[in-house]
Amino acid sequence: MIGRGIGIRKDIFAIRTVIYGFLIVGAITMALPYIWMLVTSIKPIEEIQAFPPTFRVKNPTLEPYRDLFRMVPMGRYIFNSLFVAGSITIFNVFATSLAGYAFAKHKFWGRDKIFFLFIGSLMIPWQINIIPGFVIVKNLGWLNTYKGLIIPSMAWCAFGIFLNRQFIYSIPDDLIDAARIDGCTEFMIYRLVILPLIKPVLATLAIFTFLQQWNNFVWPLVIIHTSHMRTLPLALAVLTGQFGANFGLVMAGAVVATVPMLVVYLLFQKYIIKGIEMTGLRDRL
Repeated sequence: MIGRGIGIRKDIFAIRTVIYGFLIVGAITMALPYIWMLVTSIKPIEEIQAFPPTFRVKNPTLEPYRDLFRMVPMGRYIFNSLFVAGSITIFNVFATSLAGYAFAKHKFWGRDKIFFLFIGSLMIPWQINIIPGFVIVKNLGWLNTYKGLIIPSMAWCAFGIFLNRQFIYSIPDDLIDAARIDGCTEFMIYRLVILPLIKPVLATLAIFTFLQQWNNFVWPLVIIHTSHMRTLPLALAVLTGQFGANFGLVMAGAVVATVPMLVVYLLFQKYIIKGIEMTGLRDRL
């Protein structure tokens, strides 16, 4: 029995070693490009062009960052991305949580059919909506405007409705019935009972939505034709075309574009983990 227990522990140790080895290799593989981008952004041009290339920086400089904000209106691009991604995120989190509550806890005519229509829309490739969306935005006069960037993206919220509905469905009806007995209106029930229980899901949805909209390139490319309305992904593409030979400047722009995503993830990663844990607990129950 003792020998068998030692053998089991050795097997577990070997399996963990292999798993951690794969994770470490994967982490290094994913981190190396970002480290190279960061190092290149603080190198002088002669070190960037040196051969063979190296991670070592002999004479670090912030000149690429100064040139970046001096040559292009980078502050305006950052504001555009923050305003667009933030507006879409706030609306989608609020609207999808309300819709999820309605689909999970209220019975009305056609509820299941409407919900399945939302689920079915997830199977439609987003590329199909580009041309109809452009025609609608053009006819409304929303080209080169915040409305054209924000409002169409607010309509693509089927995943958020599905996520909220599945989570709210597991909340006991007794809590809602008790709130109704105490005289709460439906919106009070949503605000005082539902919202506190679904915060991890809302945080997870907010992070995914913000990162998706922050990195959105195709839709701004289609409807934005003026410099002052560009978002950061679109501005980086133009920056690469204008200053492609200036690798320090391009890498500095890429670093500036990725910093907000890293900050958002580092600040809210615990909510993602908590949301996954609670979802797993709900599935086991």
